[in-house]
Amino acid sequence: MAQAAPAPGGMSRPGRTPQVEGRAPEARATRPPDVFDARTHRIAHIAVPVVLGLIYGYWVAANNRAGGTITGWNLLLGFASALVFAVVSMALLTLAPRMPREVHALLWTAFVGCAFGFAYGQTGATVWRSVVMSLVVAAATFAVFFYRYYTREDAFGRRVR
Repeated sequence: MAQAAPAPGGMSRPGRTPQVEGRAPEARATRPPDVFDARTHRIAHIAVPVVLGLIYGYWVAANNRAGGTITGWNLLLGFASALVFAVVSMALLTLAPRMPREVHALLWTAFVGCAFGFAYGQTGATVWRSVVMSLVVAAATFAVFFYRYYTREDAFGRRVR
């Protein structure tokens, strides 16, 4: 048999919310528990951009060789791309949250647009096609990030819960 769970404070009438004794309404809204400790967050702050950079470097190198043989220059391009991607993403993870929400969204938009445009340009597409495709991806990125930051931050960049 399915039954409703009991409400705190006994039976409640429609239109009334039960009050929990001893706590103000503002105190009931708490943050979700943080599963990982500070050390894990510090490691992830470095490890995630490095792993994403290696994936990006492999993607650029694979696009550049177009299914051909792997050469030393191809490996160099992949590792250089991975290094630049990781360093820039670590810098953005550090600096972008300190910016206003519009600049925050623009920084990530420029990063994603440039990264996609460079990787797409390695496929042998024309410069105009690479620019147009990267602008399309950048516009979509800006729309998503601006909406996210606009709904979750105040005008000064502080998170709103």
